[in-house]
Amino acid sequence: MPKILVNDLNVYYEIHGEGRPLVFIHGAWMTQKMWDKQVEHFSKNFQVITYDVRGHGQTGGSSFKSYSIELFAEDLNELLKALKVQAPIVCGLSMGGMIAQAYASRFPENISALILSDTAVSTELTLNDKLLKYILAPKWMFLLTVRLLGMKKYTDFAIWYSRVSRSKEWIGEDEQITEYIKNEMLKYDVTEFNKIFAVLYDFKIQPIDRIKSPTLIINGEYESKSVFKHAEKMEKMIDKAQSVVIKGAGHVPNLEKAAEFNQVIEDLIVKEN
Repeated sequence: MPKILVNDLNVYYEIHGEGRPLVFIHGAWMTQKMWDKQVEHFSKNFQVITYDVRGHGQTGGSSFKSYSIELFAEDLNELLKALKVQAPIVCGLSMGGMIAQAYASRFPENISALILSDTAVSTELTLNDKLLKYILAPKWMFLLTVRLLGMKKYTDFAIWYSRVSRSKEWIGEDEQITEYIKNEMLKYDVTEFNKIFAVLYDFKIQPIDRIKSPTLIINGEYESKSVFKHAEKMEKMIDKAQSVVIKGAGHVPNLEKAAEFNQVIEDLIVKEN
């Protein structure tokens, strides 16, 4: 199980295949395992790099009282430097997309292409975002709720609420995928879970207008309406950005529609070349 010391943290990573580097960044409370279908597909022609973000999986938590997307982006930068990875294609989903935005904004010369899937440009872009963040579900209320309910009850509530507030398709109609997501979330203790939630809550818009590499914005057809507003904002700010919608998918199209997800990435790479 390979680990490497970066930013005073032993980061778990995996490298599969050879060729042009392709980096995948997982979502909140998930691990690099969520990219297994992409690893299997792309490692035939690429050097595929996955890793567990600080606070997640086999990397685990750290003594930091709080995390930030900027810290996660710096971790990624140090990881790629330590692995001597140059000019990768970087793909992030949900929280991973936030990390990818922060990394690409700070080190635009380091990447050759960027893929942002089912992610936000900030947590307060739209009126609906602000209403949810400051009125309906302020941070203190969320953190307290998780502590009071505990991880099992909160996870069940979160899955139920996502289907009620968004749609039953948002989390995916495949019960195996839903169970996988629930089981991954249940691996976190309340303290580390809340530290990760706070990262999402505090996410601010990045200087993504600095990104000059070809950028693909992917959303599942059943992604929440506000996220499509975020995609529009990204397209306006990033010069070489384009959007694509994957039919029949929700928030995790890489799991629900892996073949289609892989194909749109390949299309970007071919077009870029």
